[in-house]
Amino acid sequence: MISTEMALALRAAGLVWHPRSGDRFQLDEPEFDADVFTVSEMTVEPRDYPTGRILAFNGTTEWALDSVATEDALWLPSEAQLRELLRTSFRALRRLADTHEVEIALGGATLVFEHPEPADAYALAVLELLRRIQ
Repeated sequence: MISTEMALALRAAGLVWHPRSGDRFQLDEPEFDADVFTVSEMTVEPRDYPTGRILAFNGTTEWALDSVATEDALWLPSEAQLRELLRTSFRALRRLADTHEVEIALGGATLVFEHPEPADAYALAVLELLRRIQ
């Protein structure tokens, strides 16, 4: 799973989240630091209102919460979602002895991003893409 630090960097770089079923997220509240929530029609569902999008907590699963604005939630994209964001630039994921490498091609150049966690290696590559489009 992607680290909180990497998810924060992606958000700061401009990655926009459109919640869908199965997405994982954390809340920007100290009392929820260790909690990871999952968007699901049964427990947590995105709802759109004229004032913005919220994540509604249904039933008694998350009894302390009614809803939170998506701006107060930190998306934790999966490896598959990060790979999807790389689109045609993605070339390879390699597992080495103590790290993972994600290789992408941009503007005729091959770039490699290393991290011990594969999701964070993907996130580093997505960060590079975001930097180049801004």
